[in-house]
Amino acid sequence: MVFDIDMIRKVYASLPEKINQAKKTLQRPLTLTEKILFAHLSPGVPVSDYIRATDYIDFAPDRVAMQDATAQMALLQLMNSGRTTVAVPSTVHCDHLIQAHINAATDLQTANTTNNEVYQFLTDVSNKYGIGFWKPGAGIIHQVVLENYAFPGGMMVGTDSHTPNAGGLGMIAIGVGGADAVDVMAGLPWELKMPKIIGVKLTGKLSGWTSSKDVILKLAGILTVKGGTNAIIEYFGEGTETLSATGKATICNMGAEVGATTSIFPFDEKSAAYLEGSGRKAVADEARKIIDCLQADPEIASSPEKYYDRVIEINLSELEPYINGPFTPDAAYPISEFNQIVKEKGYPQKMEAGLIGSCTNSSYEDLTRAASIVKKAKDDGLTVKAQFIINPGSEQVRYTAERDGVLGEFESAGAVIMANACGPCIGQWKRDDDTPNRPNSIVTSFNRNFAKRNDGNPNTHAFVASPELVAALTIAGDLCFNPLKDTLLNDKGKAVKLAEPSGYEMPPKGYAVEDAGYLAPSADGNKVEISIDPKSTRLQKLAPFPAWDGKDYTELPLLIKAQGKCTTDHISMAGPWLRFRGHLDNISDNMLIGAVNAFNEKTNAVLDTETGEYMAVPALARKYKAAGLGSVVVAEENYGEGSSREHAAMEPRFLNVKAILVKSFARIHETNLKKQGMLALTFADKEDYDKVQENDKISITGLTTFAPGKNLTVILHHSDGTEERFDVRHTYNDQQIEWFKAGSALNGIK
Repeated sequence: MVFDIDMIRKVYASLPEKINQAKKTLQRPLTLTEKILFAHLSPGVPVSDYIRATDYIDFAPDRVAMQDATAQMALLQLMNSGRTTVAVPSTVHCDHLIQAHINAATDLQTANTTNNEVYQFLTDVSNKYGIGFWKPGAGIIHQVVLENYAFPGGMMVGTDSHTPNAGGLGMIAIGVGGADAVDVMAGLPWELKMPKIIGVKLTGKLSGWTSSKDVILKLAGILTVKGGTNAIIEYFGEGTETLSATGKATICNMGAEVGATTSIFPFDEKSAAYLEGSGRKAVADEARKIIDCLQADPEIASSPEKYYDRVIEINLSELEPYINGPFTPDAAYPISEFNQIVKEKGYPQKMEAGLIGSCTNSSYEDLTRAASIVKKAKDDGLTVKAQFIINPGSEQVRYTAERDGVLGEFESAGAVIMANACGPCIGQWKRDDDTPNRPNSIVTSFNRNFAKRNDGNPNTHAFVASPELVAALTIAGDLCFNPLKDTLLNDKGKAVKLAEPSGYEMPPKGYAVEDAGYLAPSADGNKVEISIDPKSTRLQKLAPFPAWDGKDYTELPLLIKAQGKCTTDHISMAGPWLRFRGHLDNISDNMLIGAVNAFNEKTNAVLDTETGEYMAVPALARKYKAAGLGSVVVAEENYGEGSSREHAAMEPRFLNVKAILVKSFARIHETNLKKQGMLALTFADKEDYDKVQENDKISITGLTTFAPGKNLTVILHHSDGTEERFDVRHTYNDQQIEWFKAGSALNGIK
């Protein structure tokens, strides 16, 4: 089945003319990124040489994708939009609320029972508004999108930070908050800051133990977690043609970990082969007709430094396998150095669990290459030393891998096959452990490794690697094992070296599936009733946020001054809190409970200046709110790194936090704050962060003349009666200032 083929043909019919017009206007060759962006300008927006990382532009994406955790809030907002149906093809994917504990069958049954209310809500809203629905067990959103919806040259937004996965098929796919998704579903222009473009030239060809995952693991070490902020990473060079489509998707997926707006590969025969293999020959045929539109102009590769803001070259032939971590995805080490790093840093050397899957590495190719290592190891008399967990990416991948005996190889080695879902990658791993807070090491093929992310244990040292390397380390049970040169003792006491991985880009017998898990929306949404129980703890109708009162903020108490890394996991934890993603009041009880207080270096312990006692962050915020007071949050670099979850912006807004003042923001989170009517401010001088004292009252002036490019002023009222003032910056444009004044972007959508 080919979804939305008429829409795709319509996009392709207009691409050549739009791209040629852009080239004529700009009088220069275009990168692939520019071709797709200019071809998706919102009607009436002219082609211009927009200033990268500065100018805000309105676009018209082709589709929207939502996962079940973030879809709840997005659809609750859609219900307030006045729309009767979505303006562009949209889908909901139930992948986040399935806990990984026992096995696929048991965990899926548990999920359907415990989340029945939420699943029914998502089903009803999907039916009412014409949204495609993928049932629990159908698969992880990004794998399902790659298999069914992604197309070269298209543009998509998704309510998950790893939406860029679709870039593996040459699509501009961008992670956004729910309010952004609602704009697109409502047929409104979607605003994005014109991105910079980082060109990554790939030469050579992968071999041996090295995989596509190692490309992005190495790049993460080069760029760091914020090096891609407000930039699209565009891959080029002959090396791109050697990578499978799913391998390219892996690279694009984890581009989110360097803060990139998205990542993209050019269309080639590997892309066409995957489209054909996944039942979309019609799309491949149409793409081939306009291949020049789906690749950068030839002049780009000849002089990349003229057209990209930064150029990085990676030789695939020389690339080593990498392991990144712990606690941050940009701590990148080639396997040849990792042994020494483990010992120098004192990381727990025993490798206790290996986990393969997630949206990043759960394709048929990933599973077959990892399974080949397991099979040969078993044949050589080796046994697996660590816990082994496998999460297939979709029901289609799972069914096909089971048919071909791939899953059987894992199971024969003691692995547990979990549901086709996100599970351990997003804090939904119920890990049975008698001493849950002890230091330990695990290795995953996932994308993120923040503290507490997988199992809730702050002392779990999570390392990210390719599925191949995860399999090898799981067999060894030793973090210091290097499969490229080390040996293991088999059951006969003989030293055995693991065989290099081998696998299939796509199944030789083709993909197969009995029930992919898709439900088409109702033909007549007007007949569908959506009911939310007022007593529900899982779902809550949204009330509009209040509009700005037209005054400067005066003497607001400091809620918390966060120290160090403060990701969306710190601001709004996942794990057990996922069940409240549709209930803003309840989930607000997790606001900033993971953030480290700079004044006592503790989490969830902030000073109530009235009593002199320390209390939980949400509790203090609720106390201020009940008294009619707002508050201020202060933090450091790359605040809001990680997930697209807009709850991290909505919770402070709901608890009457008026401003977030930081050294720098992660892109998606800054946008989410703006959409919810929050003040997102940065220190003009980052050293001013040090001036903020624990019992300060904070004023923010200049709001009555709030304007683009005009700094605001912060006044710190210290408890000793002295004051300090300094400038703070913002990136609001005229439209975003109107959102602030209205109380949120959605307040003015009708």
